[in-house]
Amino acid sequence: MALLSTTPMLEKARANKHGIVAFNVHSFDSIFWVLEAAAELKSPVILQTTVGTVKSLGAKNIVEAAKAASEHYNIPTGLHLDHCTDFDVIKEAIRAGYTSVMIDASMHPFAENVKRTKEVMELAKSLGVNVEAELGKVGGVEDDIVVAEEDAQKAVPEECKQFVEMTGVPTLAPAIGTAHGIYKGEPDIDFDRIAKIAEIVDVPLVLHGGSAVPEADVRRCVSLGMAKVNVSTELKNAYSEAIRKHFEMDPDSLDPRAYLQKAKEAAKEMAKSKIRMVGSEGKVVPSFV
Repeated sequence: MALLSTTPMLEKARANKHGIVAFNVHSFDSIFWVLEAAAELKSPVILQTTVGTVKSLGAKNIVEAAKAASEHYNIPTGLHLDHCTDFDVIKEAIRAGYTSVMIDASMHPFAENVKRTKEVMELAKSLGVNVEAELGKVGGVEDDIVVAEEDAQKAVPEECKQFVEMTGVPTLAPAIGTAHGIYKGEPDIDFDRIAKIAEIVDVPLVLHGGSAVPEADVRRCVSLGMAKVNVSTELKNAYSEAIRKHFEMDPDSLDPRAYLQKAKEAAKEMAKSKIRMVGSEGKVVPSFV
């Protein structure tokens, strides 16, 4: 199956009141085990990479690996560039074959955010590439973008409506109290704000900072209109922790096939738990295949 634009995937998810998990992948093997997990649960899925991963692995190489995995597992798959502030990197990703890109101009004033988002829309729309933008500021660390807790700002519902109308952006990530990374305390999610935004904005919404958010809270966010749920840190940690435990138990076992298999299985189980959490298990239908 070819890589798909995430626009119709997410529109369908929102209409059917379930979510789709977007998993950050940092290596070629992670592309395959994320899709293996999704295939075993018959779930659509989104692979996403940071700018750092693009620079490390190469956009074309990532696209080719994602295409090969999608064709092998025959699962509806989107490929998304996450949190990009550089227009040239966005162009590189689109030309390579990414089916979704995020222009993150949320650190700029509203008018400048609109301007930069419209520039990406002009490039992506004619090619059927989904565009995601952000309003407000999600706290935490995402690649080289750092937003201190005191600088995090929640999105204003009326501005979200105006922003979508002015840019035509098909997916929106409003800051609603989550943060990137693992939380030090309980996340302060503003459910009333999500409901208000979803009521007046007729596009799928995106939940950033989905790692370690309590399952009940994520399910509530999805029910309110959050169609895309981003997961990175928990997946990465599960993989790395399995490797660390392997060497703690058997420091002389140096065969990569042994410790990478354990890492893969741990990460797959984490991925499956997130897929079940957003309600996308079993959502692959004949029209997608």
